Amino acid sequence: MKVRKLISASAVAGLLLASVPFTAASAATTETGGQAPMTEGQQPKAAKPHKQAKHAQNQTVGQLTFIGEQRIANDLKFEETLVGGLSGIDYNPRTHQWILISDDRSDNAPARFYSAKLKYDTKSFYGVELTGMTEFKQEDGTTYPNKKDYTANQQGIVPDLESIRFDPDGKTIWYTSEGDRTLNLNPFIRQATLKGKYLSSILTPKAFQIDANSGSSTQKGFRNNLALEGSSFSPDGKYYFTSMEASLYQDGEISTVDAGSYSRITKYNRSGDIIAQYAYPIDAIPAKPGPGKSADNGVSEMLAINDHQYLILERSGVQAADGNYSNYIRIYEADAAQATNVNNLNSLPSGQFTPLTKKLVLDLNTLGLPKLDNVEGMAWGPKLQNGHDSLVLVSDNNFGASQVTQLLAFDVSPEKK
Repeated sequence: MKVRKLISASAVAGLLLASVPFTAASAATTETGGQAPMTEGQQPKAAKPHKQAKHAQNQTVGQLTFIGEQRIANDLKFEETLVGGLSGIDYNPRTHQWILISDDRSDNAPARFYSAKLKYDTKSFYGVELTGMTEFKQEDGTTYPNKKDYTANQQGIVPDLESIRFDPDGKTIWYTSEGDRTLNLNPFIRQATLKGKYLSSILTPKAFQIDANSGSSTQKGFRNNLALEGSSFSPDGKYYFTSMEASLYQDGEISTVDAGSYSRITKYNRSGDIIAQYAYPIDAIPAKPGPGKSADNGVSEMLAINDHQYLILERSGVQAADGNYSNYIRIYEADAAQATNVNNLNSLPSGQFTPLTKKLVLDLNTLGLPKLDNVEGMAWGPKLQNGHDSLVLVSDNNFGASQVTQLLAFDVSPEKK
């Protein structure tokens, strides 16, 4: 949940895709920060043969044309849960089912995702219907605890779930959590059945983890509430990608009004090996906050176009003098073709590297929407009648009365040759 993890403008500035569990012994760390031997569920295994996904294999992005908007009421309750905090979305082309993950940290109800039907065409976005609610289960079969319960008994992991994807095999899902430095909990990537049952846990790179050396005066690893925000499979299902919302401590300061920063995008193959890691250049904060107020900018989601090009969703919140926030949302196309593999760089400022290139695809603030909220999720949808791909975004209302849950649908025109 993005409880306004904003900074003052005056501030300076493993996984994967196999349908079986695996990890690399050299990178094995616990999700609570310390070193640990691999458990049975983490033993490396050979990846199963992968069936080709039904997603389009030759996706290109030319222009995004806005189709329409639907909203989910802030007070909507579904299957005895309050619907909100929707931070990730995905679509299964085999079943035509949508899923939306909530970043509720088990406070309103146990960590969960919703199933839905979205109705839209090239002319209009007609409606959203929730069709199911599924609780995520931990390895022991229990639901995730909230912070109060975890503090009381130190059992399980407090979730901060952000991104969700169907495995291209159509039989499982993958989801990410940002972790919590205050609880000594590292970010994680987990695989689950379509019923939410835990299958495997693939740990993130060691560079992302909390530094186990408590005697160190220099913080390393992920920043709290600024970690594993995005994920995506390549359309052919051969690769899996994750994106950090903001810079690691060792990679420099996060974005300010005066300067941008770098996020790390990690590319894994189907066997769970890290193929590459790239530095994505995050923009500076696009507007100045009011005196003494706060602002931020970071990567809230990514979506693979192919094995080296991605749509990147940058989301900025800027607080005005009256305390109200304005959101600045942009979609970029990033290309790793000429980017340096920074996987072996401990600190980005310490070495020479070429970041991903990026070009603006759409500034959502130009759409003239009555309200543009905290957009965090992005997914390919079904093909439209004109043969174009479709794209859907969703906003996280933070369970706040002043925010909204909005879904935005787009027609994706292919790139002109």
